[in-house]
Amino acid sequence: MRVAVGGVRDEAEIRGHRRTYVGARAGRIVRALTEAKAMNPVVLIDEVDKLQQGGWSGDPASALLEVLDPAQNHTFRDHYLELDLDLSDVLFLATANQLDTIPGPLLDRMELVQLDGYTEDEKVAIAKHHLFPRQREKAGLRDDELDITDSAFHALVSGWTREAGVRGLERQIGKITRKAVRKIAGGDVQAVTVDESDLKEFIGRPRFRDEDATRAPIPGLATGLAVTGAGGDVLTIEVTGMEGETGMQVTGQLGDVMSESAQIALSFVRANADELGVPAHAFDHRKFHLHVPSGAIPKDGPSAGITMTTALASLVTGRPVKPGVGMTGEVTLQGRVLPIGVEAKAARRATRRAYRCDDPD
Repeated sequence: MRVAVGGVRDEAEIRGHRRTYVGARAGRIVRALTEAKAMNPVVLIDEVDKLQQGGWSGDPASALLEVLDPAQNHTFRDHYLELDLDLSDVLFLATANQLDTIPGPLLDRMELVQLDGYTEDEKVAIAKHHLFPRQREKAGLRDDELDITDSAFHALVSGWTREAGVRGLERQIGKITRKAVRKIAGGDVQAVTVDESDLKEFIGRPRFRDEDATRAPIPGLATGLAVTGAGGDVLTIEVTGMEGETGMQVTGQLGDVMSESAQIALSFVRANADELGVPAHAFDHRKFHLHVPSGAIPKDGPSAGITMTTALASLVTGRPVKPGVGMTGEVTLQGRVLPIGVEAKAARRATRRAYRCDDPD
């Protein structure tokens, strides 16, 4: 049974209404048991991160605490029934897109299973065997009237739809099928084949571009590997210096943790200037500006610390960093790089995109 709780703001939706109210009825949990006609069904609580917390009508997230707590849910009491229900045999599954909006006590009652986003190859396979046939059927096209090449699918994934899932990818495929229908209906062609070079005509210019791993090495630039909801990605961190008050300015929509990493990088390089070969007076009356493209995308986390430190050390020493070297990890004030949680799949995926190659090694 599926219980959608996105946007629910009334505690009575979980615990039920008291029978003194007009239109009173049992809560969603009891109604799910009634519809399932069993006391041990699988109940899917969908979009639990979209619950509206607090308010004059109670807190539905707090009402779920007893439902999901195995130490308490054997005596769950619905206000409408006014009877103790044993929910200990029910298998509850909750889904969420992000954990930040889930209250801590509620998250503590769940066993967290994190699912990574699809890889590029997985998205291409899903698009070829599922999304494309479905959109082609919706558009009223026969199998021999429209074909999309493998290179076009790969370009769609990397240049137009970088996401964890495939919703955006299906929308872009839908655009292609509708334009193909227009061409065929206009009598221009009998069949349409879409290659990578034809995508701009069908769905416009690419929205994303890969970082160039073959760019010229310049002091103050360093390449970092990042993990996003869409998998692995490449970030080029830029640092420049100018005359002014000593300090560090950061831009690129960085969160508090990432901004603190920039300050740690500056402190470490200044404290170890002699060991790093930094010229004397390199920091006197000099202000540094650190930027992380793309500026419109919010970023946070400590894993860019080593990349920031390397970029700053590169600038003040005048020694460029090899653009093909990617790095990630948190740096302490003593210069230790802490363990990271980046999976090899994400790093490999980012490196493959940067070098534009098909060899996973």
